[in-house]
This record gives sequence, structure tokens and C-alpha cells, in this order.
Amino acid sequence: MTLSDAELDRYARHIVLREFGGAGQMRLKGACVAVIGAGGIGSPAIQYLAAAGVGRLVIFDDDLVEASNLQRQTIFATDDSGTPKVRAAAARAIAINPHIAAEPRAIRLDAENVTEALVGIDVVLDGCDNFATRLTVADAAFTARLPLVSAAIDQFEGQLGVYRGWEAGRPCYRCFVGDSPARDGVSCADNGILGPVAGMLGSLAALEVLRAITPFGDDPAGSLLLVDLLALRFRTIRLAKEPTCRTCGEVGRA
Repeated sequence: MTLSDAELDRYARHIVLREFGGAGQMRLKGACVAVIGAGGIGSPAIQYLAAAGVGRLVIFDDDLVEASNLQRQTIFATDDSGTPKVRAAAARAIAINPHIAAEPRAIRLDAENVTEALVGIDVVLDGCDNFATRLTVADAAFTARLPLVSAAIDQFEGQLGVYRGWEAGRPCYRCFVGDSPARDGVSCADNGILGPVAGMLGSLAALEVLRAITPFGDDPAGSLLLVDLLALRFRTIRLAKEPTCRTCGEVGRA
């Protein structure tokens, strides 16, 4: 596998980075990323991952584009209304970068299909809006030992974490959120969301996917970034590995 002259021109600003270089770009070209949700988080993330040259994007979402999405989900255009999100997002990704592949999967992941869905994947980016699905995806990523980049947004706030709970001392997603999927089903339709909040968290999620594929800088696994854009405040907290976690703790290994 090599980079064509056209790709060398396209990725020149990556390749000159000492921490990234041609070797990093080649890793991106050979990588496959699952994007769970083509909404507020997935929309900017897909665009940046495609532009960056991730070789294969597999996009999961079972929703259609609605007019109310367009204020923050900038991968879609007005004419996409009524179209499956995954189809419109995959088409846009390839329009951004014809050197990559983008596969639309118009399904909601659940316990019955998630294991097969993640076969051949290198990194999972979860930006879905359903907590039960988040737990299902997190468990499957843990079992398959796939780095999980998880982002969430609400109103003017967001959070971002990277999880590799099979590693010693690293928490899994359940160490952070616990076991129960019985969370309040409040959506952005109820609470609202400022458009650029989605753009910022989705872009940061894309950054962490790139870092997971070709490491650079500090390893963020085990940390949680909290973003408050009303106050323009960013802070990072360390997450502890929970000994009683049924997925990665002593209970889970018993």
C-alpha cells in the first residue's frame, strides 16, 4: 500500500508534522473506523475523518435527515431532507475525499447485531443519542479490544473520553457510567443544542480517532474532557478503574 501523488498533495500538511508524518498517514489509509450515529457528533467527525484520509468509514444510523437537524449536522444539505442519514453522510464523505471508502449501514445496533457489525473495525467512535445503544457498543468494543472514542453533547456542554478498559489501570465505559441503561430519555429536541457545540465535540472526537490510529502526543485513555461553552471552560478529570465493574473489574474477571 502506497500513497499516490494526488494523496501526497492532499495530505501534505499532515505529512510535514514531525509527530505524524508519512507513516502516520499510511496508518490512516489502512484503517477502518466505525462511526455510531451520523448526527451532531458524527456529522463533523465524518467530515474530518474523510478529509484526513481514514481509508474506510462504516457509518451506522437508522434515522432520516430532518429539517431540524440542519442547524448543527453540517454534513447534510437542505435537499437531503427525508434521505437516510447514512446514505447522505457516506456520499458527502466520498465527495470530500474520493480516496476513501464510506459504507452506509442504516441499522440501529443492538445485542444481536453489534458483534458482527464491528468485525474488521480498528476504532469505534460513538456519538449516538441512545444510552442503551452506547452501553451495547461499549461492551462490544471492550470484548473486541477496540479503542472506543465516546462523545456526548447537551445544550452548551459536552464530554469526551477514550476507553481501553482491557488494559491494566484503564477504565472501561461502564466504570464511568455504571450498568443501568434506564436513563432519562431527554433529547436535544427537548433541551436544545447550540450548533457549534456539536461541531467542537465532533471535531475533538475525530482528533482522538486519529490519535488512536497513529499515536501522537499524550495518551488520553482514562481521562474525561468536560466542556462548558457557556463559560468557555475546559477541564480534564481522571477516571478510576472500578474494581466492582462487571465488565473490566475484579467482578468481571471472576
